[in-house]
Amino acid sequence: MLQQICEHILNYFTSQDAPVKTYTVHAGTVSPALSLTDGQRFLVSGSSLNDGVYTYHADGITNDDDTGEAGLTDETFTGTVSPMSVPRGVTELAQEIAAWCDKNADALSSPYQSENVIGVYSYTKATGRQNGSGVITWQAQFADRLKRWRRISL
Repeated sequence: MLQQICEHILNYFTSQDAPVKTYTVHAGTVSPALSLTDGQRFLVSGSSLNDGVYTYHADGITNDDDTGEAGLTDETFTGTVSPMSVPRGVTELAQEIAAWCDKNADALSSPYQSENVIGVYSYTKATGRQNGSGVITWQAQFADRLKRWRRISL
């Protein structure tokens, strides 16, 4: 979820001066070695197979999706590996958004925007900030709380 949030707000919380280097991904590790602390996230850019947000642990690298899998595919690429400095408020909000998405999964995937059977019942999806199709998205639901971290461009 953190990667989706970072994409949405155009902010990966990285420094802009990450050097472009040639990296090798092999057996779930990246070399040259990364100077990261346990639990720190990093962004891989310029890779054909591994672009995205990952979390460094002393015993290995995991995906941002909390599955515990490394998710790294062996390759050599020229790009950047940038340490991320994600504020605690963003990681807490990411957990809250994930819980909201889980709770509302049925409504979010429902094809019905409104239904009207005369004399029996009427059904309309929630209104408010919507994505144009009548469905309230996590982006709309949490827009006010995300806007403080939004960047205008990458």
